[in-house]
Amino acid sequence: MRTLIVINDPPYGTERVYNALRLAQALSKNDRDAANTVFLMADAVLSAKAGQKTPDGFYNVERMLKRVSAGGGKVLLCGTCMDARGVTDAEIVDGARRSTMDELAAETIAADKVLVF
Repeated sequence: MRTLIVINDPPYGTERVYNALRLAQALSKNDRDAANTVFLMADAVLSAKAGQKTPDGFYNVERMLKRVSAGGGKVLLCGTCMDARGVTDAEIVDGARRSTMDELAAETIAADKVLVF
Protein backbone atom coordinates (compact mmCIF):
# COMPACT_ATOMS: atom_id res chain seq x y z
CA MET A 1 0.00 0.00 0.00
CA ARG A 2 1.20 3.51 -0.82
CA THR A 3 0.71 6.01 1.98
CA LEU A 4 1.38 9.73 1.82
CA ILE A 5 1.75 11.55 5.13
CA VAL A 6 1.66 15.35 4.88
CA ILE A 7 2.95 17.21 7.93
CA ASN A 8 2.51 20.95 8.54
CA ASP A 9 3.40 21.63 12.18
CA PRO A 10 6.78 22.61 13.64
CA PRO A 11 8.98 19.75 14.87
CA TYR A 12 8.63 20.62 18.54
CA GLY A 13 5.96 22.34 20.60
CA THR A 14 3.18 20.00 19.47
CA GLU A 15 3.38 16.25 19.04
CA ARG A 16 1.93 16.09 15.53
CA VAL A 17 5.29 15.55 13.81
CA TYR A 18 6.29 12.99 16.44
CA ASN A 19 3.03 11.07 16.06
CA ALA A 20 3.05 11.23 12.25
CA LEU A 21 6.59 9.82 12.16
CA ARG A 22 5.70 7.13 14.67
CA LEU A 23 2.87 6.12 12.35
CA ALA A 24 5.18 6.11 9.31
CA GLN A 25 7.56 3.79 11.16
CA ALA A 26 4.73 1.49 12.27
CA LEU A 27 3.39 1.27 8.71
CA SER A 28 6.81 0.22 7.42
CA LYS A 29 7.26 -2.27 10.24
CA ASN A 30 3.85 -3.90 9.78
CA ASP A 31 3.74 -3.96 5.97
CA ARG A 32 6.96 -5.01 4.28
CA ASP A 33 5.56 -3.89 0.92
CA ALA A 34 4.59 -0.44 2.18
CA ALA A 35 5.63 2.56 0.12
CA ASN A 36 5.54 5.49 2.51
CA THR A 37 6.16 9.11 1.61
CA VAL A 38 6.44 11.86 4.21
CA PHE A 39 5.97 15.36 2.80
CA LEU A 40 7.02 18.22 5.08
CA MET A 41 5.31 21.57 4.52
CA ALA A 42 5.20 24.93 6.30
CA ASP A 43 7.04 24.84 9.65
CA ALA A 44 7.43 21.05 9.37
CA VAL A 45 10.36 21.56 6.99
CA LEU A 46 12.37 22.49 10.10
CA SER A 47 11.97 18.85 11.18
CA ALA A 48 14.53 17.84 8.57
CA LYS A 49 17.24 20.22 9.75
CA ALA A 50 20.42 18.25 10.40
CA GLY A 51 22.27 18.45 13.70
CA GLN A 52 19.33 18.64 16.11
CA LYS A 53 20.28 18.36 19.76
CA THR A 54 17.51 17.38 22.13
CA PRO A 55 17.67 16.62 25.86
CA ASP A 56 18.28 13.02 26.94
CA GLY A 57 15.04 11.09 26.99
CA PHE A 58 13.32 13.49 24.57
CA TYR A 59 12.34 12.42 21.07
CA ASN A 60 14.45 13.68 18.16
CA VAL A 61 12.59 14.10 14.86
CA GLU A 62 15.83 14.17 12.85
CA ARG A 63 16.56 10.60 13.96
CA MET A 64 12.95 9.62 13.29
CA LEU A 65 13.15 10.97 9.72
CA LYS A 66 16.36 9.02 9.17
CA ARG A 67 14.51 5.85 10.21
CA VAL A 68 11.78 6.57 7.65
CA SER A 69 14.42 6.88 4.91
CA ALA A 70 16.35 3.84 6.14
CA GLY A 71 13.12 1.83 5.96
CA GLY A 72 12.72 2.65 2.28
CA GLY A 73 10.37 5.61 2.70
CA LYS A 74 10.70 8.97 0.98
CA VAL A 75 11.12 12.22 2.89
CA LEU A 76 10.26 15.25 0.76
CA LEU A 77 10.32 18.93 1.72
CA CYS A 78 8.35 21.76 0.19
CA GLY A 79 10.99 23.89 -1.53
CA THR A 80 8.96 27.11 -1.24
CA CYS A 81 8.51 26.48 2.49
CA MET A 82 12.24 25.84 2.86
CA ASP A 83 13.06 29.13 1.12
CA ALA A 84 10.58 31.07 3.26
CA ARG A 85 12.33 29.77 6.39
CA GLY A 86 15.89 30.13 5.13
CA VAL A 87 16.54 26.38 5.10
CA THR A 88 19.05 25.32 2.45
CA ASP A 89 19.55 21.93 0.82
CA ALA A 90 22.92 21.64 2.60
CA GLU A 91 21.22 21.91 6.00
CA ILE A 92 18.78 19.03 5.66
CA VAL A 93 19.22 15.53 6.96
CA ASP A 94 20.59 12.78 4.71
CA GLY A 95 17.79 10.90 3.02
CA ALA A 96 15.51 13.93 2.71
CA ARG A 97 15.29 16.20 -0.31
CA ARG A 98 13.72 19.39 -1.65
CA SER A 99 10.49 18.85 -3.56
CA THR A 100 7.69 20.74 -5.30
CA MET A 101 3.92 21.09 -5.35
CA ASP A 102 3.88 19.17 -8.63
CA GLU A 103 5.63 16.24 -6.96
CA LEU A 104 3.21 16.44 -4.01
CA ALA A 105 0.33 16.33 -6.50
CA ALA A 106 1.83 13.25 -8.18
CA GLU A 107 2.37 11.55 -4.81
CA THR A 108 -1.22 12.35 -3.83
CA ILE A 109 -2.59 10.86 -7.05
CA ALA A 110 -0.47 7.73 -6.65
CA ALA A 111 -1.25 7.18 -2.95
CA ASP A 112 -3.83 4.71 -1.70
CA LYS A 113 -4.14 6.74 1.51
CA VAL A 114 -3.31 10.35 2.32
CA LEU A 115 -2.98 11.41 5.96
CA VAL A 116 -2.52 15.02 6.99
CA PHE A 117 -1.02 16.10 10.31
